[in-house]
Order: sequence, then structure tokens, then C-alpha cells
Amino acid sequence: MQSSEFAGEMAPGAERTLDLPRILCLHGGGTNAQIFRAQCRVIRAHLADSFRLVFADAPFPFQPGPDVTPVYSDWGSFRAWLPRPDMMELNVDRIDGCISAAMRADDQAGATGQWAGLIGFSQGASLAASLLLRQQRDNESQASSWGMGCSVKNPSPGYRFAVLFAGRGPLMDMGSSGDNTQFGSDLLRLPTIHVHGLQDPGIEMHRSLLHCCLKSNTRLVEWDGNHRMPVTTKDVSAVVAEIQGLTLNLQAADSSGKECCRKC
Repeated sequence: MQSSEFAGEMAPGAERTLDLPRILCLHGGGTNAQIFRAQCRVIRAHLADSFRLVFADAPFPFQPGPDVTPVYSDWGSFRAWLPRPDMMELNVDRIDGCISAAMRADDQAGATGQWAGLIGFSQGASLAASLLLRQQRDNESQASSWGMGCSVKNPSPGYRFAVLFAGRGPLMDMGSSGDNTQFGSDLLRLPTIHVHGLQDPGIEMHRSLLHCCLKSNTRLVEWDGNHRMPVTTKDVSAVVAEIQGLTLNLQAADSSGKECCRKC
């Protein structure tokens, strides 16, 4: 497992983000946490007063992607969440280990904010959606076994949403290591924001991930770009507006729930 100083926001002045809600960021295949942090520089700047972004390194060494080498050829080593790009089976324990390492490193840096959501690009977006689905299923399992002494493996930190840049379907089962079969019957009902580049050759597969999610809880941002993170102010602002709108809706729902509890 690679250890990275870029697990959390380590830039000068980043201490002001220590108590902000945190978003776990998962890079694409053939990059790493350091590169993804650079690729997210504009969205990080737009969210700097609202969220602390934490970047995790994937477990498997991998060759750099074709869009990586022109700019980041000296930023290795390069990593992936899957050992091969054609694999849909996950080594859940190794993935969870990398995510836990990034979270611990950020805790040790002094961060205290709750884990609010996920941001993923490409392979990392597919993983982020699958993590969210595992949390949804774990929550349902906990609810059904309440009072029976049952426990859930790989407990989630309680993500509220995911922002999925150019992620492919189908969702992957992360229920347990060694039991990673694909499934198609479970719709992801937790909120997701999908960001699609209209010039991306894989856009139909990205739309298939959108269709794995409950339509009423999805938001879609389309921009005129290819397979990369958007960096122009116009395109990033559209994504940030959806994140801010979703956050306000979640806060309103939380307030409504607390008010209902007080009345009861």
C-alpha cells in the first residue's frame, strides 16, 4: 500500500479546513492521489469554505493512463483500484485498507469533520458509487437485524452523497472480500451527482451508471469535454452548484427530522 502525503489537504493555510465536513476523493486508473489532487484544483478552490477534500491512493501498481503522461509523467508511482482494467471483481480488503489509511492520515493531521461524501473519477467514480451502495445495503441490514446482536462487516463512515465524474456501470458488490459478484437488482437510492463529458467516448457506459441509481435522487451535469476532470470556472461552477444545492436539501431534511423528533 502506498503512503501519500496528499491524503488530505496539506496546502498552506489548510488548517482552516480541519473542522469542515470531509469528502473522500478516489482517483481514476493509472493515476494517484497526488495527481487527482492536482486535477481537482479548481473544484477544491470552489469548495474550500464548505468541505475538506481527502485523497486516497489505490492499492495496485498500474501503468499511467494516456492522458496522464503528457503532464504528470514524473508524478509516479501510478495506481489503480482494479489489478486489470477489464476486471470488475474487487479485492475489497485491500481497497478498504487504502481508504482507511487515507482517513487515518487525515485524522492524524488534525481533521475532525464528519465524512460527508465521495468524489470519484472514472474507475474511482465506479468505486465511489459501489461504496455508497454497500453503505445503503449495510444500513438496511442493520435496520432488519436491530436488537438481534448482528454486526455489519466494513462499517461505513456515513456518506451522504457521491459526485461521480465519468464513472461506468454496472455497480460492483463490495459486500465482503471473496464475494464480489455483480448484481443488477439493487438501485442506488442515496443521492448522486453524475458529471458527463459530452465528447467522452465512454459516455454511454457513464449513462449506464446513471441508470443504476434511483432517478429521483440523481442530478446530471453535462459539459463539452472528453475523459478528464473539468477545470474551467463555467464547468466547475455547474458541478459546485449541484453539490451546494444537494447539501442544502440534506440540511433541510435533517432539520425537519429533528423538529419531528422534538414534537414526538
